[in-house]
Amino acid sequence: MADLPGSDPLPAWLIFTGVTIFAFLLAWYFGLIARMVEGDRTFISVVIVVLYVVASLHCLWRVLIISKEGQAALRSARLLVRHENGRSDEPKIDLVKELPAGLVSSHIRDLKTKASLQGHMRLDQTLLLRVLANRLRGSNGLGAFASDTLMKLGLLGTIIGFIMMLAPIAGLDVENHAAMRTSMSLMSDGMAVAMYTTLVGLAGSILLKIQYQFLESATAAIFAFAVDITEVYVVSALERRAQAA
Repeated sequence: MADLPGSDPLPAWLIFTGVTIFAFLLAWYFGLIARMVEGDRTFISVVIVVLYVVASLHCLWRVLIISKEGQAALRSARLLVRHENGRSDEPKIDLVKELPAGLVSSHIRDLKTKASLQGHMRLDQTLLLRVLANRLRGSNGLGAFASDTLMKLGLLGTIIGFIMMLAPIAGLDVENHAAMRTSMSLMSDGMAVAMYTTLVGLAGSILLKIQYQFLESATAAIFAFAVDITEVYVVSALERRAQAA
């Protein structure tokens, strides 16, 4: 119980975001960003970028919360282990009052309350673990929704771009060379819209999924850690106290 590996997604998130920002600056330096803005007349690519930044900030907010929860869970586990090794004859379940604030500590307090209310019956924390899992996940599900939205916006831009590309063909006059050049220009603009929006949508969706994967992995690690410490140190101690009573 000395360590909780994988519970702090902040370093991985910072490294990944730093690499992403560096790649964006390189694209800006070589004029790729300006070319994308000029080529996408629908500004769907700009909307995708803005939504990506907003979703990334939400991911950062959740990363900070999960990082804090992981540290609180680790401190709680160390207190429980130190307490259990200190006095093995009497499980001090009242120690929950000294646990640091956090969702895992709240889960332990709920276990204590449930044990005191149900008496000497076997303590089953299955339902409380489901509540803990939902609380830990919080609004992490926004990541899947945002990633899917970016991809759908990219596909929408693809459809609009093909419409813009094929629209001039209906009134195309092969004998009018000026009209031919205008139609080719419009078709080129439509193709640019389709390609840029597809590229930005897919890239944003993939990058966002990677960010939230760090978050989901850390959340799962904290939940597994909570199950471990509660089954080993809390549930067993509560059941021993109930049997002794």
